[in-house]
Amino acid sequence: MNPRWQKVLKEYVEALAVALVLALFIRTFVVQAFKIPSESMVNTLLVGDHLLVSKFAYGIKLPFVDKPVIDTGNPDRGDVIVFEYPKNRELDYIKRIIGLPGDVIELKNNVVYRNGQALDEPYKRLDATPMGGGIKANYGPITVPADQYFVMGDNRDHSEDSRYWGFVPREYIRGKAWVIYWSWGGGAEIRWDRIGKTIH
Repeated sequence: MNPRWQKVLKEYVEALAVALVLALFIRTFVVQAFKIPSESMVNTLLVGDHLLVSKFAYGIKLPFVDKPVIDTGNPDRGDVIVFEYPKNRELDYIKRIIGLPGDVIELKNNVVYRNGQALDEPYKRLDATPMGGGIKANYGPITVPADQYFVMGDNRDHSEDSRYWGFVPREYIRGKAWVIYWSWGGGAEIRWDRIGKTIH
């Protein structure tokens, strides 16, 4: 091969290798893409929303290590998080944190009480035809264990969450939902007004 072309090829291979390492670093430590597959977070998040999830928000984890090696913050009440589903860690779920370790959570007729105080939840959605006949409109009281979190979907009557399968261990949390970078409703429906929207 011509030495000039060998040099060009070497430069391209080196640039590609650097790009791949950088992309892997970003995905491992900084942000990860996530697509909304279900209606459990409507109206906050819609099916077809594509999110960036901040993995840096709650600490830096090395690959194959569950616990953060560098602590950058702790999950807080109201955070929308992506986590490994406790019953099948191969699946990622997205919900809102309702209870921190030590909190006492109770539902009475779809009103959430945390430590005896009713929550103001402007993001909450209730449906006239709830999943399972609304059997989880009343729940608890239950105390959130140490190093675990109680989470719920905003679309309360169409969300399988901590009311059904329990708590989320701290080490299962992948990151905090940050921003919508793409939103597609199917067909030609691109939801331009949602692109760039931060998640609260």
